[in-house]
Amino acid sequence: MMTDKEKEAYFNLKFIPFLQQLYNYAFYLTKDEDDANDLVQDTFIKAFRFMDNFQDGTNEKAWLFKIMKNGFINDYRRKTNKPVHFSFDTIYEQGDSEDSDDLNEIADNDYIQTTDAYKGLIGDEVTRALESLQSDYRQIILLADIEEFSYEELSEILEIPIGTVRSRLFRARNLLKDKLKAYGKNLGYKEKR
Repeated sequence: MMTDKEKEAYFNLKFIPFLQQLYNYAFYLTKDEDDANDLVQDTFIKAFRFMDNFQDGTNEKAWLFKIMKNGFINDYRRKTNKPVHFSFDTIYEQGDSEDSDDLNEIADNDYIQTTDAYKGLIGDEVTRALESLQSDYRQIILLADIEEFSYEELSEILEIPIGTVRSRLFRARNLLKDKLKAYGKNLGYKEKR
Protein backbone atom coordinates (compact mmCIF):
# COMPACT_ATOMS: atom_id res chain seq x y z
CA MET A 1 0.00 0.00 0.00
CA MET A 2 1.30 3.44 -0.96
CA THR A 3 1.79 6.35 1.37
CA ASP A 4 -0.21 9.50 0.61
CA LYS A 5 2.90 11.15 -0.84
CA GLU A 6 3.62 8.14 -3.09
CA LYS A 7 -0.03 7.99 -4.13
CA GLU A 8 0.02 11.67 -5.08
CA ALA A 9 3.27 11.31 -7.04
CA TYR A 10 1.91 8.25 -8.87
CA PHE A 11 -1.33 10.06 -9.64
CA ASN A 12 0.50 13.12 -10.99
CA LEU A 13 2.72 10.93 -13.15
CA LYS A 14 0.06 8.57 -14.52
CA PHE A 15 -3.19 10.54 -14.66
CA ILE A 16 -2.57 14.31 -14.82
CA PRO A 17 -1.03 14.10 -18.33
CA PHE A 18 -4.56 13.35 -19.65
CA LEU A 19 -6.02 16.59 -18.28
CA GLN A 20 -6.44 18.32 -21.66
CA GLN A 21 -7.94 15.24 -23.34
CA LEU A 22 -10.38 14.83 -20.46
CA TYR A 23 -11.36 18.47 -20.70
CA ASN A 24 -11.99 18.08 -24.46
CA TYR A 25 -14.28 15.11 -23.82
CA ALA A 26 -15.99 16.85 -20.88
CA PHE A 27 -16.69 19.89 -23.04
CA TYR A 28 -18.08 17.61 -25.76
CA LEU A 29 -20.42 16.05 -23.20
CA THR A 30 -21.53 19.21 -21.39
CA LYS A 31 -21.23 21.92 -24.08
CA ASP A 32 -20.34 24.33 -21.28
CA GLU A 33 -16.91 25.46 -20.06
CA ASP A 34 -17.79 25.62 -16.35
CA ASP A 35 -19.61 22.28 -16.41
CA ALA A 36 -16.69 20.72 -18.29
CA ASN A 37 -14.25 21.98 -15.65
CA ASP A 38 -16.49 20.61 -12.90
CA LEU A 39 -16.73 17.26 -14.65
CA VAL A 40 -12.95 17.03 -15.04
CA GLN A 41 -12.47 17.93 -11.38
CA ASP A 42 -15.02 15.33 -10.28
CA THR A 43 -13.34 12.74 -12.49
CA PHE A 44 -9.92 13.39 -10.97
CA ILE A 45 -11.35 13.35 -7.45
CA LYS A 46 -13.00 9.97 -8.09
CA ALA A 47 -9.90 8.61 -9.78
CA PHE A 48 -7.69 9.65 -6.86
CA ARG A 49 -10.17 8.36 -4.32
CA PHE A 50 -10.47 4.97 -6.00
CA MET A 51 -6.89 4.70 -7.23
CA ASP A 52 -6.46 1.54 -5.15
CA ASN A 53 -8.93 -0.12 -7.57
CA PHE A 54 -6.76 0.79 -10.55
CA GLN A 55 -4.61 -2.09 -11.73
CA ASP A 56 -1.12 -1.03 -12.72
CA GLY A 57 -0.54 -1.79 -16.39
CA THR A 58 -4.14 -0.95 -17.27
CA ASN A 59 -4.78 1.94 -19.66
CA GLU A 60 -4.98 5.03 -17.45
CA LYS A 61 -6.61 7.15 -20.15
CA ALA A 62 -9.42 4.64 -20.77
CA TRP A 63 -10.00 4.31 -17.03
CA LEU A 64 -10.33 8.09 -16.65
CA PHE A 65 -12.66 8.41 -19.65
CA LYS A 66 -14.90 5.67 -18.26
CA ILE A 67 -15.04 7.40 -14.87
CA MET A 68 -15.94 10.66 -16.64
CA LYS A 69 -18.63 9.12 -18.83
CA ASN A 70 -20.22 7.32 -15.87
CA GLY A 71 -20.04 10.46 -13.73
CA PHE A 72 -21.71 12.49 -16.46
CA ILE A 73 -24.50 9.93 -16.86
CA ASN A 74 -25.05 9.63 -13.11
CA ASP A 75 -25.19 13.41 -12.74
CA TYR A 76 -27.68 13.61 -15.59
CA ARG A 77 -29.86 10.96 -13.96
CA ARG A 78 -29.78 12.79 -10.64
CA LYS A 79 -30.80 16.06 -12.26
CA THR A 80 -33.61 14.66 -14.35
CA ASN A 81 -34.89 11.65 -12.39
CA LYS A 82 -35.28 9.82 -15.70
CA PRO A 83 -35.25 6.04 -16.22
CA VAL A 84 -31.93 4.23 -16.16
CA HIS A 85 -31.75 3.32 -19.88
CA PHE A 86 -31.18 6.06 -22.46
CA SER A 87 -28.95 7.07 -25.33
CA PHE A 88 -26.67 10.10 -25.34
CA ASP A 89 -29.16 11.85 -27.66
CA THR A 90 -31.69 12.07 -24.82
CA ILE A 91 -29.22 14.07 -22.76
CA TYR A 92 -29.36 16.88 -25.31
CA GLU A 93 -33.02 16.49 -26.26
CA GLN A 94 -34.59 16.32 -22.78
CA GLY A 95 -34.10 18.17 -19.55
CA ASP A 96 -35.82 19.23 -16.42
CA SER A 97 -38.09 22.25 -16.60
CA GLU A 98 -35.34 24.74 -15.68
CA ASP A 99 -33.01 23.55 -18.44
CA SER A 100 -35.59 22.88 -21.15
CA ASP A 101 -35.26 26.31 -22.79
CA ASP A 102 -31.47 26.08 -22.90
CA LEU A 103 -31.58 22.55 -24.30
CA ASN A 104 -34.19 23.50 -26.90
CA GLU A 105 -32.05 26.45 -27.94
CA ILE A 106 -29.09 24.12 -28.38
CA ALA A 107 -31.18 21.61 -30.34
CA ASP A 108 -32.50 24.37 -32.62
CA ASN A 109 -29.05 25.49 -33.73
CA ASP A 110 -28.07 24.30 -37.20
CA TYR A 111 -24.47 23.99 -36.07
CA ILE A 112 -23.29 23.12 -32.60
CA GLN A 113 -19.56 23.30 -32.23
CA THR A 114 -18.17 20.04 -30.86
CA THR A 115 -15.57 21.84 -28.76
CA ASP A 116 -13.06 24.58 -29.28
CA ALA A 117 -10.34 22.12 -28.42
CA TYR A 118 -11.47 19.48 -30.93
CA LYS A 119 -11.98 22.19 -33.53
CA GLY A 120 -8.25 22.83 -33.41
CA LEU A 121 -7.68 19.20 -34.33
CA ILE A 122 -10.17 19.01 -37.20
CA GLY A 123 -11.29 21.57 -39.79
CA ASP A 124 -14.55 23.50 -39.86
CA GLU A 125 -16.11 21.33 -42.59
CA VAL A 126 -15.22 18.13 -40.75
CA THR A 127 -16.49 19.61 -37.49
CA ARG A 128 -19.82 20.54 -39.09
CA ALA A 129 -20.14 17.09 -40.67
CA LEU A 130 -19.30 15.44 -37.35
CA GLU A 131 -21.82 17.58 -35.50
CA SER A 132 -24.54 16.58 -37.94
CA LEU A 133 -24.13 12.92 -36.91
CA GLN A 134 -26.26 11.28 -34.24
CA SER A 135 -24.48 11.63 -30.88
CA ASP A 136 -23.64 7.91 -30.52
CA TYR A 137 -21.83 8.05 -33.87
CA ARG A 138 -20.19 11.39 -33.12
CA GLN A 139 -18.95 10.14 -29.77
CA ILE A 140 -17.44 6.92 -31.11
CA ILE A 141 -15.58 8.79 -33.86
CA LEU A 142 -14.15 11.26 -31.35
CA LEU A 143 -13.04 8.49 -29.01
CA ALA A 144 -11.71 6.18 -31.74
CA ASP A 145 -10.23 8.57 -34.28
CA ILE A 146 -9.27 11.62 -32.23
CA GLU A 147 -8.49 10.04 -28.83
CA GLU A 148 -7.28 6.81 -30.52
CA PHE A 149 -8.87 4.28 -28.19
CA SER A 150 -8.75 0.63 -29.26
CA TYR A 151 -11.93 -1.42 -29.81
CA GLU A 152 -11.43 -3.06 -26.42
CA GLU A 153 -11.02 0.29 -24.68
CA LEU A 154 -14.07 1.70 -26.46
CA SER A 155 -16.07 -1.34 -25.40
CA GLU A 156 -15.06 -0.75 -21.80
CA ILE A 157 -15.62 3.02 -21.83
CA LEU A 158 -18.98 2.87 -23.59
CA GLU A 159 -20.01 -0.38 -21.90
CA ILE A 160 -21.08 -2.02 -25.15
CA PRO A 161 -19.87 -5.25 -26.80
CA ILE A 162 -16.87 -5.07 -29.16
CA GLY A 163 -19.10 -6.13 -32.05
CA THR A 164 -21.32 -3.12 -31.40
CA VAL A 165 -18.23 -0.89 -31.23
CA ARG A 166 -17.05 -2.15 -34.61
CA SER A 167 -20.42 -1.84 -36.34
CA ARG A 168 -21.16 1.59 -34.84
CA LEU A 169 -17.74 2.90 -35.79
CA PHE A 170 -18.09 1.47 -39.31
CA ARG A 171 -21.51 3.12 -39.73
CA ALA A 172 -20.30 6.39 -38.22
CA ARG A 173 -17.29 6.59 -40.52
CA ASN A 174 -19.44 5.83 -43.57
CA LEU A 175 -21.98 8.49 -42.61
CA LEU A 176 -19.17 10.99 -42.08
CA LYS A 177 -17.62 10.01 -45.42
CA ASP A 178 -20.94 10.59 -47.18
CA LYS A 179 -21.30 14.00 -45.57
CA LEU A 180 -17.78 14.99 -46.65
CA LYS A 181 -17.92 13.78 -50.28
CA ALA A 182 -18.68 17.20 -51.77
CA TYR A 183 -16.04 18.86 -49.59
CA GLY A 184 -13.42 16.32 -50.66
CA LYS A 185 -14.39 16.71 -54.29
CA ASN A 186 -13.98 20.51 -54.00
CA LEU A 187 -10.46 19.92 -52.65
CA GLY A 188 -9.65 17.73 -55.66
CA TYR A 189 -9.93 14.30 -54.07
CA LYS A 190 -11.47 11.54 -56.11
CA GLU A 191 -13.81 8.96 -54.64
CA LYS A 192 -12.41 5.43 -54.42
CA ARG A 193 -14.56 2.76 -55.90
